[in-house]
Amino acid sequence: MSDASIQSNTDSREAGFGDYFALLKPRVMSLVVFTALVGLLAAPVGVNPVVGLASILFIAVGGGASGALNMWWDADIDRKMRRTQSRPIPSGKVTEGEAFAIGMTLSAMAVVMLGLAANLVAAALLAFTIFFYVVIYTMWLKRWTPQNIVIGGAAGAFPPMIGWAVATGGVSIESVLMFALTFAWTPPHFWALALFTKGDYANAGVPMLTVTHGRKATRAHILGYSLVLAVVAIALGLTSIGGPVYMAIALILNGLFIKGAWDVFRRDDAASDADTHTAERGLFKLSLAYLFLHYGALLIEASLKPFGLGGWG
Repeated sequence: MSDASIQSNTDSREAGFGDYFALLKPRVMSLVVFTALVGLLAAPVGVNPVVGLASILFIAVGGGASGALNMWWDADIDRKMRRTQSRPIPSGKVTEGEAFAIGMTLSAMAVVMLGLAANLVAAALLAFTIFFYVVIYTMWLKRWTPQNIVIGGAAGAFPPMIGWAVATGGVSIESVLMFALTFAWTPPHFWALALFTKGDYANAGVPMLTVTHGRKATRAHILGYSLVLAVVAIALGLTSIGGPVYMAIALILNGLFIKGAWDVFRRDDAASDADTHTAERGLFKLSLAYLFLHYGALLIEASLKPFGLGGWG
């Protein structure tokens, strides 16, 4: 069978609901929803449950729209990377035009509806988040600088600020530190992954730090950002939304994270290759739980406050 006929058969397959849903990057969306929800519930101002539920829904839709537009623009490199070749566009299940149309439509709907359901500040933050992720990160930084993940991480850090703005109509030190927590977490999380997927990024021409500066420099950057991350996490615990529960979890998690980063930093390429990147994979797995546990602790503190138990009293 010729390549042309294979392509024809691939393009003729009708996409199902799951294929279109995959465009929205549901795993990333789950983090967006959770952190936005925590930002909303941790705020000192109560929100009508209907307004809150609608707002979280529109924030999720906006996050999904960003994912669809990211896949539309990155379709060429997704075809070259093993971990992304099964995505809807490179696998031939969804066309690039469909992904673009879905992303743009959902973006407009999410921003307008969030403005109507909550307030203009929250809607403006959501609009800027979508713009930042799609234009600043995906279209510009990702293929231009090894600091792509550092600067681009801001896009994933906005959801708790948006949730806070839904409740309060503004921004505060608490929401800024929630932003900073996700922002500082993003580089070591993705660089740990890049340490054992270096070939993928090199093949796709993405200037990840591991490709441009090597794995030794990447390990040093991971350790540095892990220390910054710990400072931000502790600082957040000292604000009005922190408390003993959060602080205990933050101290344990950041101690483990710094130890993991130190273990990665001490290794060389030979040791890493010899045991198939055990330390690097371990740090990446810990990073997957890191944010959920921190934000989960903030949620516990917020849940205890009505009973006079949460916070610092």
